[in-house]
Amino acid sequence: MKILPKPSVITHVPIVHGGKTQRIDSETIDFSSNVSPLGPPISVKKTMLKNIDNIREYPDIGSSGIMPNLARYTGLGQSNLMVGNGAVEIIYNFCFAFLAKDTRVLIPVPVFAEYEAAAKLYGSQVSYFETMNLSQDLDGFISQIPQNGCVFICNPNNPTGRLLPKTMLVKIIKNAQKLSTLVFVDECFIEMVPESDESILSYIKKYDNLFVLRSFTKSFALAGIRIGYAAAHKQIIEILQKIRIPWSVNSLALAAANAALKDRSYITKSNLVIKRELCYLTENINKLDGLYCTKSATNFILIRTNMDSSLLQKKLLRHKILVRDCKNFRGLENHHIRVAVRSHRDNLKLVRALGRTL
Repeated sequence: MKILPKPSVITHVPIVHGGKTQRIDSETIDFSSNVSPLGPPISVKKTMLKNIDNIREYPDIGSSGIMPNLARYTGLGQSNLMVGNGAVEIIYNFCFAFLAKDTRVLIPVPVFAEYEAAAKLYGSQVSYFETMNLSQDLDGFISQIPQNGCVFICNPNNPTGRLLPKTMLVKIIKNAQKLSTLVFVDECFIEMVPESDESILSYIKKYDNLFVLRSFTKSFALAGIRIGYAAAHKQIIEILQKIRIPWSVNSLALAAANAALKDRSYITKSNLVIKRELCYLTENINKLDGLYCTKSATNFILIRTNMDSSLLQKKLLRHKILVRDCKNFRGLENHHIRVAVRSHRDNLKLVRALGRTL
């Protein structure tokens, strides 16, 4: 029997993420994973241990137990919210529900690669807008918004760390609305912007073409348990709830996320560290010959290097430092690495290792 999947499945290439394609030992400091420098909240750890016996039971099929806390946390109605098995599951469900064969999709690059992968998997026609700073190229980007299509934006952007002001995002949303086009805004890093609040989460009440993605992965350092959420007009949420896989979010993840939502002081503490250490890393890395830091608004830095990025990653591993080689980001070549903001002790080791490697 000859098995013939859809053509888009045959051509689909799974995305390789982070630096952990490399084998690392317990002594190696991982700067490739850009989660909160504080690690998971203590309240979350305690909650998971307290709920460990619940693993013998099926989780809440609709994740309804988290919705009241999520509504309070976001200031939105429960009908405007949904959760999923991490942000990536929500990306793929969104594309499955709203993107069809030949739907035109516009993506600024470099950016998180799963938007492109998911859109192509469902047969969409993807076009790219190359920019290292969308705020400087806004009018050009708006001129390319497709009719009856979709636009993906990551804010702050991964991997550049650039933050687009909400006034500019609203301009994109309004122009897209005139063209009956959806705007997907990934805000998975927005809570880790110490200096300003450019979130457009509340704007879903005003624009029915807006979809906002959030995650517990980055802001609460819960990458291993997989839970994210999204906000949109209730008609969009209803459609996504229809296709959501039953029990996609496990009971420990739901308990952990509930505990995180109640720990509002955690984000404040995390941002104090990010602000201080982002400044330290940027100033000291820029002093090193052959390295240039892109101005970042969040908890990671894109660094241009005169050395081949794969070679630099390999050399840093000898110093027990793992960084993200960014050569597989569309729009970047082999001269960029990305590093996460970690504790000051870890950041000192990174700067020293970079100095010894160059």
